[in-house]
Amino acid sequence: MPKAPGVGTPASMRELNQRVVLERLRAGGAATRPRIAADTGLSKPTVGQALLDLEQHGLVRTAGRTVAGPGRAAVVYEVNPAAGYVLGVDIGRGLIRAAVADLSGDVVARLDRPNEARSSSALLRTVRDCAEEAVGAARLRLPELVATVVGTPGVPDPSSATLHQAPNLPGWERTGLLNELRLVMGTDLIVENDANLAAIGEHEAGAARGVDVFVCLTVGTGIGMGIVVNGSLFRGAHGAAGEVGYLPYGWPPPGTPPRQGRLESAAAADSVVALAAEQGLSVPTAKGVFELAREGDPRALRVVEEEAERLAFVVSSVTAVIDPALVVLGGGIGKNIDLLAEPLNRALANATPLRPEIVPSQLGEEAALTGAITIAVRTARDVVFDRRAAGGN
Repeated sequence: MPKAPGVGTPASMRELNQRVVLERLRAGGAATRPRIAADTGLSKPTVGQALLDLEQHGLVRTAGRTVAGPGRAAVVYEVNPAAGYVLGVDIGRGLIRAAVADLSGDVVARLDRPNEARSSSALLRTVRDCAEEAVGAARLRLPELVATVVGTPGVPDPSSATLHQAPNLPGWERTGLLNELRLVMGTDLIVENDANLAAIGEHEAGAARGVDVFVCLTVGTGIGMGIVVNGSLFRGAHGAAGEVGYLPYGWPPPGTPPRQGRLESAAAADSVVALAAEQGLSVPTAKGVFELAREGDPRALRVVEEEAERLAFVVSSVTAVIDPALVVLGGGIGKNIDLLAEPLNRALANATPLRPEIVPSQLGEEAALTGAITIAVRTARDVVFDRRAAGGN
């Protein structure tokens, strides 16, 4: 922790001291002035001034008193979570999720709505309606939010304000769509790939807490992967790291369209249904195939075996390049780890000596939304501090 001189220091040092004290309260929870001084190395007068400034800015509040010694009561301080609010939105082909959270990351309003849009214009309106409803439930308005993060399939390209590789959302790849999204939302926002957000969510509050190198493989309508290296999201040179759906799975013949003959067409939900049909099963959804497998249907179990082998191809390919300590498996198909684990590990044993630990997602369908809230809160904390400290110093 940085050390600072006493009260009366220049504004820049005074602001630094405030940041140190605020970070201590965020990381370590509520504390008294002596405890904060001991933890940060700052003097008690310096901590006292920083707490006074932060309380005046609305960033810190008192949380009662505690007995600090014989006959002496000390004031306990904590971060004020109501200093700002954020919005996270997760856009999926079948469902749109939205949540409003305070600066502690606690969700104060939540909304799920089916995605019935059949055009990008309709989807933009639906996202806006979901955001307004969620924010209204929190008794706020969109302009009052400090930060908004939207998760979506595809790779955001800031230079052209376009999403690439988002075939499952009709019209979602059109040029300039990100500008249209910002316009209908009426606020600045961060747009991030949903698989990346799922990785952030699992790292923050799920199966990958405390793991510095891991991947989060999401298998459902499509296939995506978020990659975390040294505790930070790895996007690659063009933001497309983790687009494993484009891995060749059996080299397609010349002239084959780019999205055919690739892994996504071989291992995502539609392919599970197609494999079931080849086995003589007329099941409309991948979920139904896995339900039959749990009931012991031998044809459905053969489909699960084949799906596990295809996922083993992904895991072995990624492991050879990244060497993750952990593979978090999620999504509508990935969540069936009870059925997939044994054939997946068996296929991996035959394919590679490199064997990362494979675990199910702890957050399930909430992973991407949790990641959106996490990034929004991190962004908002800096914004709120800069705004209020600048106005108060």
